[in-house]
Amino acid sequence: MEVKKISKAKLPEAMALVWDVFLEFEAPDYSQEGIDEFKKFIDGQVAHMTRAIYGAYEKGQLLGVIATRNEGSHIALFFVRKDHHGQGIGRRLFEHILLLCESSFLTVNSSPYALKIYRKLGFVDMDTEQLTNGIRYTPMSYSI
Repeated sequence: MEVKKISKAKLPEAMALVWDVFLEFEAPDYSQEGIDEFKKFIDGQVAHMTRAIYGAYEKGQLLGVIATRNEGSHIALFFVRKDHHGQGIGRRLFEHILLLCESSFLTVNSSPYALKIYRKLGFVDMDTEQLTNGIRYTPMSYSI
């Protein structure tokens, strides 16, 4: 498996992966407002983040995506295809951004579905669950 920066040309494929995984695992915990807000986010703002989006590839197939913002100190997106869960792909993506991070910490606003995964990676809750524009999340932090 290879982790590499996702080119602008490959961005639609990456966002399709994000959307598909979101619909299956996260959307059931969100209101329609939250689903619409997330779709707006991946359709709009993410297009400006191509320098901070990385993919895990195997034999040319995109298996997972991680994106950061705030100069690499905040995880904005982190998704792995369902049929590749539990194979260490998320950990490889996470370790890749750790190598690139120039901060002494990382933050994330974890969806309810991903809380267990982030805690397993070493993140700790910074606050209780929040709700903004229908998006449910728990602010978390990781010390590097």
